[in-house]
Amino acid sequence: MVFHPSLRVLRGFSLGMPMANRKIVYNEASFRALKGLEPVRQNPGMYTHVVHPLHIVQEAIDNAVDEALAGFGRRVSVTVFRDGSVEVADEGRGIPVGIHPDEGKHVVEMAFTMLHAGGKFDKEGGEAAYVIAGGLHGVGVAVTNALSKRLEVTVFRDGAQHAMAFENGAVAQPLKSTKGKAFERRTGTIVRAWPDPKYFDSPTIPLAELEHLVRSKAYLLPGLTTLLRIETRDGFDDKTWTFKGGMAQYFDAVLGGRELAAPLFSGERFFEEDPNVQSAEIMPGEGAAWALGFVGDGDTFTESHVNLIPTRSGGSHELGFRNGIFDALRAFMDTRGITPKGVKLVAEDMWSRACFTLSARIVRTQFHGQTKEKLTTKHAVRLLELCVRDAFELWLNAHPEDGKRIAELAVEQALNRLRKGQKYERKKSSGVATLPGKLVDCASGDTSRNELFMVEGDSAGGSAKEARDKDTQAVLPLRGKVLNTMSKDARTVLANKELQAIATAIGVDPHGLDDHPDLSGLRYGRIVVMTDADVDGGHIQALLLTFFFMHCPKLVEAGRVYVAQPPLFKIEVPAQGKGKPSRRVYCLDDEELDDALALLRKEGVKDDAWEISRFKGLGEMSPEQLWDTTMNPDTRRLVQMRLDRAQIQKVRSTFELLMDAGEAEGRRNWMRSHWKSVEADV
Repeated sequence: MVFHPSLRVLRGFSLGMPMANRKIVYNEASFRALKGLEPVRQNPGMYTHVVHPLHIVQEAIDNAVDEALAGFGRRVSVTVFRDGSVEVADEGRGIPVGIHPDEGKHVVEMAFTMLHAGGKFDKEGGEAAYVIAGGLHGVGVAVTNALSKRLEVTVFRDGAQHAMAFENGAVAQPLKSTKGKAFERRTGTIVRAWPDPKYFDSPTIPLAELEHLVRSKAYLLPGLTTLLRIETRDGFDDKTWTFKGGMAQYFDAVLGGRELAAPLFSGERFFEEDPNVQSAEIMPGEGAAWALGFVGDGDTFTESHVNLIPTRSGGSHELGFRNGIFDALRAFMDTRGITPKGVKLVAEDMWSRACFTLSARIVRTQFHGQTKEKLTTKHAVRLLELCVRDAFELWLNAHPEDGKRIAELAVEQALNRLRKGQKYERKKSSGVATLPGKLVDCASGDTSRNELFMVEGDSAGGSAKEARDKDTQAVLPLRGKVLNTMSKDARTVLANKELQAIATAIGVDPHGLDDHPDLSGLRYGRIVVMTDADVDGGHIQALLLTFFFMHCPKLVEAGRVYVAQPPLFKIEVPAQGKGKPSRRVYCLDDEELDDALALLRKEGVKDDAWEISRFKGLGEMSPEQLWDTTMNPDTRRLVQMRLDRAQIQKVRSTFELLMDAGEAEGRRNWMRSHWKSVEADV
């Protein structure tokens, strides 16, 4: 699941209840400041996965691996005990145990009891504790502690052993230091946690996922030894991994002995201070290692990591990798004239038969959420393109026969795609359904490539019409706010002209979760909700998502529905001498704006040199800006609504709570519980 409506659909959403009828006391006593780890314990789902405790264990594992990544320690061990506790031990420098000069507490205590306290914020200068690291928010092991019944930490540092214990997030045993010969040369940290079952759907850690996680760290960091110990009635079952082959060896392990259609393309590139790299955002130490192979048939796989953190939902590093590889193949095919006439190759034609493992290293990371499953760092796109494009094109030209075989696989997929696309008849005017007159349709008959952008108002619709790719992108302007379809039946939905136009344009009738609608008339591969990033836009987005989840759930299940994420800010940066022309930087939100400004200052741009603008709506953007930020497949950000049946049922209940007119009391209670996680216009 990539998107949780309960965290987004209330943006600018009025609860729909007259102010005069509300009997809610709202005064100074209504405000409450959550302290320490209280926010985590009240809303654990904001900080970690709550299906099982694996992710809070992964926080400790990632910290141990970060030490090895920084060059300290060659061994990380993970032990699962029969009492439900898990221990993670490393040979790193050990968490500092002295008194913090500002907070007046032991630093090790701060690490486990204070959110946003850590040693990974400073990424610059010789005094930086970590340059490349998975942690960035400083909340990781604090979340582990908050959601554990008990947590014990032992630090070996400065010739002594330092031990401390916590219960329910609070200090239970103050720091105790013991000196001795046994500790003189030993360094490292041991964390043992007993996850509290009340915060998780299941208290059991999936051992297969844990083993994959621990084993993958050894593959991704050649020379690192990882050990997994599982306590049984008869003792401990131990598994140890050490690999020298790096990414190519990892790829072979994931491939599982299957045969490739062409030899493996693997390599790595990490940037130092390089004047030839025309991107001031790329910092020394950044780069990637990869392995790419193509299979003639069967399932494919993609697995990516950032700073050794698994990114299960991909992100900007995968986008850059895919762009670079596809551009190289297309250049190879164009040079040799092996693309059949009348066939326009698209990226999915190649990637449908491709498998890869990817490990990127990035100094300043931005992730979608604390669980770090999707990278959103913008410059990672350019970084990965620089890493792989030229390298793959050189490889293809050095192995022309293998390159032709890869091209043949892509062409074969393109022909299959075109044959399937020919089965769909695009009904411009028929007795069955006439397309809405305000729909600006696209020219392509290839349904799998076509996209429908649903935009609010004629102003945004006009910009989108000019900005779009007329071949594959259609635009449907909406007039104001659509009907709230919660608790409405299909007949009522179709009686509404605006919703009828949407259903007709898409080519699918409203249906229920247990229905079996005919999707053969589906006219677009992607249906994109594109609204302004303001109160009204958030409300319209909520209403449209209600329609899709409640009356077109099969489209959600098939992953056809997306939400566009237009930027809030634009920074105009003036030219800075030779080699640094003027440029335009877009930022999704305030956090990205702060990061972008920090990078500009690092480049030497003066604070008064740039100009910051805040977009009030899509209609304010020029067609060029709208294309660059929101519609260009290479640079836009889309959130995919792809959920299975069980997830859809759970989300539908959330929509019922938030959107049903009869759920005012339940909504008030929900708002009280989630007041820190929503934005609401009440």
